[in-house]
Amino acid sequence: MTAPLVDLSVHHAPKGVSDAIALGFTKLLRFTADTFFAKRYGHRAVVLETVAAVPGMVGATINHLSCLRRMCDDKGWIKTLMDEAENERMHLMTFIEVAKPTAFERFVVVAVQWVFYLFFFALYLVSSKTAHRVVGYFEEEAVISYTHYLAELDEGRSPNGPAPEIAKRYWGLPDTATLRDVVMVVRADEAHHRDVNHSFANEIAGLPTGEIAPCPPHEELKPAWRSAA
Repeated sequence: MTAPLVDLSVHHAPKGVSDAIALGFTKLLRFTADTFFAKRYGHRAVVLETVAAVPGMVGATINHLSCLRRMCDDKGWIKTLMDEAENERMHLMTFIEVAKPTAFERFVVVAVQWVFYLFFFALYLVSSKTAHRVVGYFEEEAVISYTHYLAELDEGRSPNGPAPEIAKRYWGLPDTATLRDVVMVVRADEAHHRDVNHSFANEIAGLPTGEIAPCPPHEELKPAWRSAA
């Protein structure tokens, strides 16, 4: 099987105060996650993916309402952000099968999600550029975290069991797929969200955007995970 290619070197250098604030906020959350979860990457994923699924839905909602009020085209933003939210939700559903969250972790999910939803909704209304930059930095950290998770699996510190059935169906993985295969496709998803959100922030700021591509349907990942004939 051929793994999805991911550029691990991508980092948006902060340009201005809002970017610096976005990066600082992200680093603070990364420190909190590292302190709370340490190397329990499966449990970390369960909590963080519930948060990661919030920005896409918030952005899609606000852009949808804005386009209705202004009677203008959304330039494909709404569907892209909705696809992102759905993709992150499927990450959560997958890692629930892997980590089996405790009652306390489920409580943390509820509390963190409400706080983050209200915060991010307000932030998007005040500065959509900063909001997308925050998500871009979140996804940079997600790529790093899943890279560390891969190292844990490859070096035998975490068990590399069979891929959950829900992951096989969603990503079109073969029956022989393992947890490592799942982490690889999830990391590729996060890298895509990273690039899209940094591009959106750049577009709002009037900077070069690079290519803003919609989140690919999961069916498009299937050929990469089929054994060569």
